Amino acid sequence: MLPLTLAGRKADREWLDGLIDSVDLSDRLTHRPAELSGGQQQRVAIARALVHRPAVVFADEPTGNLDTNASEEVLGLLRRAVDQLGQTVVMVTHDAQAASPTGSSCCATARSSTTAAGRAPRACST
Repeated sequence: MLPLTLAGRKADREWLDGLIDSVDLSDRLTHRPAELSGGQQQRVAIARALVHRPAVVFADEPTGNLDTNASEEVLGLLRRAVDQLGQTVVMVTHDAQAASPTGSSCCATARSSTTAAGRAPRACST
């Protein structure tokens, strides 16, 4: 809510409630960050990014420090942001598996040069 407050805007309560439900944290709203798991903290960060309803969400290594289960939760949330909320997600990652959901575009780089581009998962597996 702080970003909205700083922007002088009020939250759309229906949108906010739906977003909280989509990150599956409605039972953790009063918890401090240290009381949340890494995956929960990451989902809070994504929800904070989505609360503004941006056209594009930039995600830099969104699963970098997470275990397999938490990574799957975060990637699922980003996929839902595209499929259900209409956002575009631009993700930077070293994890080809994370970068290759069906139907997505992918651009692989190495040493600042493009090595492959196209539809995932083929372009992401190089």
